[in-house]
Amino acid sequence: MIWYTLRMKPSLIIVGLGNPGASYERTRHNAGFRALDALSNAFGVGEWQEKQKFLSTAQEGRIVTVPILLVKPQTYMNSSGEAVQKLIAFYKLDPAQLLVVSDDVDLPLGTIRLRKKGGPGTHNGLKSIVERLGEGFPRVRLGLGTAAAGSDLAAWVLSVPPPEEEKVLQSAIETLPELVKKFVLEGAEQ
Repeated sequence: MIWYTLRMKPSLIIVGLGNPGASYERTRHNAGFRALDALSNAFGVGEWQEKQKFLSTAQEGRIVTVPILLVKPQTYMNSSGEAVQKLIAFYKLDPAQLLVVSDDVDLPLGTIRLRKKGGPGTHNGLKSIVERLGEGFPRVRLGLGTAAAGSDLAAWVLSVPPPEEEKVLQSAIETLPELVKKFVLEGAEQ
């Protein structure tokens, strides 16, 4: 089957939060980018492209018949809202047509939580988006577990997890395409 490029307005923009660059690639804090790679493998159409006007790399996709846009902001985590706001404004979408995927240090390792809306918790990337769009967008949080008592949280989330933690996190990420497909086809209530 030959896929064609969508070149149409997406019904849903899925944003994975992370930091650009090879030095961050396998860190805990880049779980959102890694999740987008899994969604790209399942639903992506064509190649990832630099989209400077969105301060992001993006890939079009399709979940059954629903056109989507997969996005990795290149603004660094704490400024993710800048890229997301540009996307929402350009496509004239409601924030409810956005799905943000991020890591979460307040959830047990490997736990996945999908919510229709809510506050940013302790996540600076989500705080940046909430500051620009409000709290009315769905989000998927990937549990990282908690840092050891007394450790520097920033250094911990920017470190590469040991192999046993990596395996649990990767297993959780691999379940995301089915969760996102269900969310798109059945809604957040399911």
